[in-house]
Amino acid sequence: MLSAHELYRQKLVSPEEAVKLVKSGDVIWAPPASNEPNILFDALADRKDELQGVVLRQFLSRRKRRYMDPSYAPHISIESFFVTNVVRNLIRDGFATYVPSNFGDIPSLIRKSGCDVLMLTVAPMDEHGYLNFGLGCDYTLAAMEVARNIIVEVNPNMPRTRGYNNIHISKVDLVVEYDVPMIELPVPLVTKMDETIGSYIADLIEDGSTLQVGIGGIPTAVCKFLEHKKDLGIHTELITDYLIDLVESGALNGSKKSIHKGKIVATIVEGTRKLFDYVNNNSSIELHPVDYTNNPNIIAQNHKMISINATIEVDLFGQCCSESIGTTVWGGSGGQSDFARGVTMCPDGKGFIVLKSTAKNGTISKIVPTLSPGASVTTGRNYVDHVVTEYGVVKLRGKSTRERALALISIAHPDFRDQLRHAARQFKII
Repeated sequence: MLSAHELYRQKLVSPEEAVKLVKSGDVIWAPPASNEPNILFDALADRKDELQGVVLRQFLSRRKRRYMDPSYAPHISIESFFVTNVVRNLIRDGFATYVPSNFGDIPSLIRKSGCDVLMLTVAPMDEHGYLNFGLGCDYTLAAMEVARNIIVEVNPNMPRTRGYNNIHISKVDLVVEYDVPMIELPVPLVTKMDETIGSYIADLIEDGSTLQVGIGGIPTAVCKFLEHKKDLGIHTELITDYLIDLVESGALNGSKKSIHKGKIVATIVEGTRKLFDYVNNNSSIELHPVDYTNNPNIIAQNHKMISINATIEVDLFGQCCSESIGTTVWGGSGGQSDFARGVTMCPDGKGFIVLKSTAKNGTISKIVPTLSPGASVTTGRNYVDHVVTEYGVVKLRGKSTRERALALISIAHPDFRDQLRHAARQFKII
């Protein structure tokens, strides 16, 4: 029987050799963000003229790649489950497409639809023969269950994390090695408006609460205002640099959590190198598959569950669009709906949908009579609990259509409140 190190050496090939496993018509899955491969994608792009109809499915891509040029579309077609700036124009112009899906549902979609080739970046193999997914767990395990071939790109800069995110070398088909820095997201700039919105939310978060927090200025501001709280916990889809200050302030220890007591539970890590070093072999942090972290039934089991998510616009009925501007796809559903449902099932849960009241230098209201034509309802009104702008926080859940409209108008920008009242009267809801 070959040892793990002998297996590794046997499977180690050049990137060019590895991507020969890809055939025309194949479906390739790549995990989100930092776990996307690098040199493998370059080698795949080199095969452009040899391939037809390859579908590449990805989520939260952060690096611009050669295959994202429109000329590659007939050869390597992108299907994005969460749209970032590197693919947004490609989708707008029809050279790639968006797949609407709750983040927590993607593993079941993979199990049903299959995977010809899985490509991902991993941390170097340990002495026991295990490769670690590092900064993500997400839907990778589901893809591994059904993948015809698994190719890993070993990067020495990838930290090792705890949880359900390892694969033994015996389960891998081919290995390539590539040394490239992990892509970093800078700590968001927190504006005065972010602080105002963050303070409203923080005032409603009790000691002992379990948090789901996203990325951006408002979530960062919320966490800053929570540093005087006690016994907070984390059960989220994504952790970023806010985590370090929350732990070091003493506010976050997970001691009141009802499940995974004392543990920080997530499915992705994104942020700066400081965060990557912090999560490396940190026994208090566990990464779980996204169909666990984002399962509303699991979310609802957490003590005083809090969900904080941003949106693009909210209409007077309480519907939220968080993935498009009209018909133009801007982001994705992510886990917003997963957590919105989960907190409504939690007896003491609270959900917060956050947005600034205007856009384009105050010329457009983001609280609108009805969603823009073509806009997607990301979170239905039945699952929206609180809505927050710089003008305050209102609770919608359990309220009538009339009460919802009046509440939302009260936190709209003053310049647009008369227009919103007029629209509400036309709809005969006030």
